[in-house]
Amino acid sequence: MDVRVLRYFLTVAKVGNITKAAEILHITQPTLSRQLMDLEEELGTGLFIRGKRQITLTDSGLLFQQRAKEIVALLDKTERDLAEQKELVGGVVSIGCVESSVSRALPKLLEEFSNRHPKVQYEIYSADGDDIREKLDRGNIDIGILLEPIEAAKYDYIRLPYQEKWGILMRRDDPLAQKISIGIEDILSLPLILPRRTLVQNEITSWLGVENGSLCIFASHNLLTNAMLLVEQKLGYAICVSGSYTIRESEQTCFVPFEPERTTGHVLAWKKNNLFSTATARFIQFIKDTYH
Repeated sequence: MDVRVLRYFLTVAKVGNITKAAEILHITQPTLSRQLMDLEEELGTGLFIRGKRQITLTDSGLLFQQRAKEIVALLDKTERDLAEQKELVGGVVSIGCVESSVSRALPKLLEEFSNRHPKVQYEIYSADGDDIREKLDRGNIDIGILLEPIEAAKYDYIRLPYQEKWGILMRRDDPLAQKISIGIEDILSLPLILPRRTLVQNEITSWLGVENGSLCIFASHNLLTNAMLLVEQKLGYAICVSGSYTIRESEQTCFVPFEPERTTGHVLAWKKNNLFSTATARFIQFIKDTYH
């Protein structure tokens, strides 16, 4: 399958019109139509629903669009990495980062590294740990900044000197907001908004000494932004780390830590036995030198 045809497909899927797509791609409409029909024949399934003025994707087309985006993005990244080998200090470093206290430390690290290597550019991807690990495994990003625990069998990593306290995000006018810390007995009956990661949910229920099914769970979240809006609307109490809140504090909410205290560390991780571009290899070494 020619990657050029994948780019043709993605362009048509984006604009929803073969004539406009052909203009963007600088090819004739009949040529583009033939390429798309050949692609459908090769795959053995229809990708498009062809209307008079608009073209939309079938269910198979939507799935293929997702996969094609991943393939093209990985190919583009590979081409960049190979090009970087020709330059001593150029290229792109792609970093996935959880939203936590490290979010404030990362710009300072990039500033110092950029002073040494001004030609390097950065791709920053914000997500929860599951999404970042998935992109690491697929090769879509080079390195990830994650909350522990980390799968030591899959990744090499450096521990970072940043600790996060776990606690509850609630409205400032809530009676519990007057407390210095929150105990188990305070939250067992509350409608909770939990991090979506199963591993984290299991750890939270272990802290509380209860089964997951015995908690009153209103919703789950991968990033805190939308969960905060639910809290502000009095729909629940979000369990989170302090750093994910302090980077986006609001006047209506506050964070109260758990008692007894629960903390989590950070790591900078990368896939084992991975070959990196010069820029990425130097960035990893820079982090090692900075913290060890």
